[in-house]
Amino acid sequence: MTFFVDVTVRGYELDTQGHLNQAVYLQYAEHARWELLRAAGLPQEKLLADGVGPVALEVTVKFLKELRGGERVRVSCRFDYGKGKTFTVAQQILKEDGTVAADITGVAGILDLSTRRLIPDPGGRLASLAKDPELLSG
Repeated sequence: MTFFVDVTVRGYELDTQGHLNQAVYLQYAEHARWELLRAAGLPQEKLLADGVGPVALEVTVKFLKELRGGERVRVSCRFDYGKGKTFTVAQQILKEDGTVAADITGVAGILDLSTRRLIPDPGGRLASLAKDPELLSG
């Protein structure tokens, strides 16, 4: 399932060329990931209480179209699990007309906060804690 969150580009997020600063694309992606977890019933405090937390291991951004102040965008987020301790995060930032402004892909894991090691079967662990685990599967 692909999750979406809407964001309006704010003036203070613009660079000197008048378009969205490159670092803010990553902030939008991070916001969508946390909103997905929250919507699934996994706010940060619940994860911390269970002794785990998400960790980004790799992130790649492809900038495709510029974004300007006041534009509304939709930020998608989907977790794709395979075997092992990591999973893929697939995200896009879409303009209102559906044009893809950025493709964001990453590799993530779920960190055991006491051992500081990635846990096996991150999808299973998140699903066991979630109120709505279907949101967490790609």
